[in-house]
Amino acid sequence: MPFIPHTSDQVVAMLAAIGVADIDDLFDEIPPELQTGELTAIPPALPEMDVARLMASRARQDGQPLCFIGAGAYDHHIPAVVWQLLSRGELYSAYTPYQAEASQGTLQILYEFQSMMTALTALDVSNASLYDGASALAEAILMAVRSSRHGKVRRVLVPRNLHPRYRAVVRTIVAQQDIDLVEVPFDPAGGHLTQAALEPLATEPFAALVIPQPNFFGVLEEVDALTDWAQAQGALVIGVVNPLALALLSPPGDWGSRGADIACGEAQPFGMPLASGGPYAGFLCCKQALMRQLPGRIAGRTQDLDGKIGYTLTLQAREQHIRRSRATSNICTNQGLLVNAATIHLALMGAEGLARVAAACHAHTRLLVERLRETPGVVPCFDRPVFHEQALRLPAPAGDVLRSLAAHNILGGYDLSADYPELEPAILVCATELRTAEDIEAYATKLARVIATRSQARCPVEPKL
Repeated sequence: MPFIPHTSDQVVAMLAAIGVADIDDLFDEIPPELQTGELTAIPPALPEMDVARLMASRARQDGQPLCFIGAGAYDHHIPAVVWQLLSRGELYSAYTPYQAEASQGTLQILYEFQSMMTALTALDVSNASLYDGASALAEAILMAVRSSRHGKVRRVLVPRNLHPRYRAVVRTIVAQQDIDLVEVPFDPAGGHLTQAALEPLATEPFAALVIPQPNFFGVLEEVDALTDWAQAQGALVIGVVNPLALALLSPPGDWGSRGADIACGEAQPFGMPLASGGPYAGFLCCKQALMRQLPGRIAGRTQDLDGKIGYTLTLQAREQHIRRSRATSNICTNQGLLVNAATIHLALMGAEGLARVAAACHAHTRLLVERLRETPGVVPCFDRPVFHEQALRLPAPAGDVLRSLAAHNILGGYDLSADYPELEPAILVCATELRTAEDIEAYATKLARVIATRSQARCPVEPKL
């Protein structure tokens, strides 16, 4: 993609045209005490070649370990064509399609993304994405509160087995808006949400129940019973789903007798690399009755007077397009590049391809867990069916074990002790379609050695006299 800088003469000419002597004069309305001044901590500029060498060196510091961590971001295969297409300038630099007549390609991709997400979730409407899965859940909760009895019910039931980072982001976004997030405990044996845990919380009205499927532990929830229970209380149901799992599991729109009202989650499994932590893209779908509460934007398809297909933005309920007081959200981007990646990835895979990937992930995770359980003291934390990942209790401190595995170039799982101290020592493990039988065997062998070494250190053999 070409880089076309302005020359010094061009800058001078542009400033002269608007009657300004210096670029700094354009910012003279900012009080001096709010200006940062010189950025002394930023190193001097480098030539392009040196920048490329520096960034490659930084990337190598991550290494290329075997990854058995899931916890919301997954190491999936990405077909080469996905980012080959995205590297084209018209896609790589595409941004907000304000002028529909000049943005038909971008709008069509957004339309296709929305169509695919509604097909996966079995719901009526999808927006053109959000920042990530966590902020998508926050927006879903705000939708539910606005829709509940004219916004007068401001309690939302959030299970503790929902992703800890999702819960933290939601608290940050909605806590200052007078919304009460009520934490629901999970069953200690199954790791799932039970109606018995919900009943005591239904003595007061609540706007919505959040149901993760699968939940953070990989455990599958009884979504049909939970959905019917919440809707019988007059509340909405928000499904937080792994979109890849929907290739095999019942979609939110089919949960219970009426289906979930809103579904959201993270689109990272579709064409997005782990990339040292992001960026990613959230998705948000809902029933048509809630469409006008949907934040962001919707791309629509129509025909012009000549019968030609055209695309445009519809129902733009964000603050950049309508009066701020009537906007549903101040969301101001659609994560266009990542949505393009997800759309191309989904189009390449198709329904059958997604189902095969999901089945392979599940099979590999089962194989991983079976193999790890051969090490004495390694047992599942919960006795319920799982998808994609599983929580395991270890016979040694989880942090120490994971550090030892990392020294052998293996990312052995997610340490659950900080977020769920009652489960310590426990880790959350995951095996995607990329993990081979040899990878799993290498992990199991190293784990057995690490735990055996620690056991010997704790119980040294007494010398014979």
